[in-house]
Amino acid sequence: MSDADRILPLDSWHRARGARMVPFAGYSMPIQYEGIIAEHRWTRQSAGLFDVSHMGQLIIAGAGAEKGLESLLPGDLAILKEGRLRYSLLLTEEAGILDDLMVTRRGDHFYMVVNGATKDADIEHLRERLPAGVVLDHMKEQALLALQGPKAVEALSRLAPGVDELSFMTGGAFRLGGISAWISRSGYTGEDGFEISVPAGVVADVADLIAGQPEVKPIGLGARDSLRLEAGLPLYGHDLDPATTPVEADLGFAISKRRRAEGGFPGWFRISKEMEQGTIRRRVGLAVLGRQPVREGAMVVDGEGNEVGRVTSGGFSPMLEAPIAMAYVPTASAEAGGTVTLAQRGKIFEARIVPMPFVPHRYHRKGAAK
Repeated sequence: MSDADRILPLDSWHRARGARMVPFAGYSMPIQYEGIIAEHRWTRQSAGLFDVSHMGQLIIAGAGAEKGLESLLPGDLAILKEGRLRYSLLLTEEAGILDDLMVTRRGDHFYMVVNGATKDADIEHLRERLPAGVVLDHMKEQALLALQGPKAVEALSRLAPGVDELSFMTGGAFRLGGISAWISRSGYTGEDGFEISVPAGVVADVADLIAGQPEVKPIGLGARDSLRLEAGLPLYGHDLDPATTPVEADLGFAISKRRRAEGGFPGWFRISKEMEQGTIRRRVGLAVLGRQPVREGAMVVDGEGNEVGRVTSGGFSPMLEAPIAMAYVPTASAEAGGTVTLAQRGKIFEARIVPMPFVPHRYHRKGAAK
């Protein structure tokens, strides 16, 4: 399917607001409105509205849904309470990452959100492997918005009373301007915020309501990428792929304790071995010296100029006003405080390994001081 074949429900809404549209995940999507750095800073300081309707929203239902999903994901769904979200991974038998996703227990079914570029393959993978009697519904009629930033709760509370009671990684059903919405306190910017699922037929009305709040501006894909990079969050197809395991990617937290011990999911043998013995390489954060950013594909090189690793995401941090990157480096060189040499287009850069996130997360956790 070409880019022209898949139209976002908000396509004309974005264009009417001066968005610059680019092809992404089979859609035409807004990369920026007034400028990436301005939009990035607005989100960190106030609230940004993102259209993420390209992502796949799925319902998995049936008596065997929980066990069926546990046979494919490394998370402990048995202890997942009503309305709770969990970050998880779809894995190959060799422990390679096919996708990263969010799964929520929602009444008598599970609600899953998968990446836009991989959703068709994910759906096929799930349908082929889920047990008989388990039904997968691709919610093509639903749109998805993300409202992110420290003032997101202030803006959304006016329109959907009660959302301020949600804590990070919880969700519920709300009325938003008279429209039924599923809202979770989650997102991929490192900020407090919400993801909002509504029928595609009314999403323009919802977007108008939210963008009409004084704290809110529409934000494009460009700032979404720089925000998640500052937050140290990996992007599928760049920092994660089928040749990378969760342990290499520093996503061991997604393998729950019970599942680690019991197994019963794809890649368990390799993952348990890597958790015990370590890996050859690891994803790390880099503070690049100087002012010029390094980009995806830049090489990590040793003293003789041999490639020993690779940058998977890189750019300029608007909040730190300095270049940052993520890379896979040999585990022996992965300790924070160490230095690595990078090569990009014939130029050599020095970088320091630093802890991630680069900018502190500001999620609203239950019991945290307000």
